[in-house]
Amino acid sequence: MAGFGFRAAATAASLHDALEQAGGVAGLTALAAPVDKASAPCFMAFARALALPVVRVSQGALAAQSTCTQAPRVQRARGTGSVAEAAALAGAGPGARLKMPRQISTDRMAACAIATGDRT
Repeated sequence: MAGFGFRAAATAASLHDALEQAGGVAGLTALAAPVDKASAPCFMAFARALALPVVRVSQGALAAQSTCTQAPRVQRARGTGSVAEAAALAGAGPGARLKMPRQISTDRMAACAIATGDRT
């Protein structure tokens, strides 16, 4: 499961770069993002290009995850230290663990983390 956090100005290329930084598409079964971001045109285009389903993660599920990264700004805004890590963990299901902590795209518009769990 690849989890994503991204800014409003992110592009599909930003998301692809973040995924590549995190290890690439090999072995992925789905992409996860917060509910309010999962329908963003750039994210939907990215998911279609990869032919992977999208898991929409609620704010409560994001906040319930323990993340390696602890960004104070993100904690204040989203209730978690890393949206990408929390989305990956929540999307991967019970018993999930991070395989790759969040990696940031070169343009700093997107972050991606990879997790495995009961759903992956």
